[in-house]
Amino acid sequence: MVLNIVMEQITHGGYSDTMVADEHFVIRIPDSLPLEAAAPLLCAGITVYSPLRYFGLDKSGLHVGVVGLGGLGHMDVKYAKAFGANVTVISTSPNKEKEAIEHLGADSFLISRDQDKMQAAVGTLDGIIDTVSANHPIVPLIGLLKSHGKLVMVGAPEKPLELPIFPLHQG
Repeated sequence: MVLNIVMEQITHGGYSDTMVADEHFVIRIPDSLPLEAAAPLLCAGITVYSPLRYFGLDKSGLHVGVVGLGGLGHMDVKYAKAFGANVTVISTSPNKEKEAIEHLGADSFLISRDQDKMQAAVGTLDGIIDTVSANHPIVPLIGLLKSHGKLVMVGAPEKPLELPIFPLHQG
């Protein structure tokens, strides 16, 4: 038995000595949904869902870029498409294009090392969710954004990313 100081109630249960949550912030996983299918929704899913909503990238018709097509990127593409966004996957791996477009429903695919394609896409995205956890250049990504576009970093690189200021002053 534990006194939940926030709720000023006594709670009982298997984890009540380490975790107590208000019922409004807990969801029940339906018996028809296998736990291995629910886990990505609760982990990678919330990691990208929250910034899409918080930064207003959840509107139909917006152009959203997704950097990286790993676990977070997969969920990001699915959520952005569900919100009605036009989704561009940005990756260093050309072999992920088929998966991005045919399996996940992305509208377009950019290879970040292809300077011509990156240049052609300058100023076309309302927002980018960057899911990459490795060190990578972000100035080219910033160039893809429209004026007042948003670059949201959800990946966790081991070292800080470089952000030279001069290219930002150039427009």
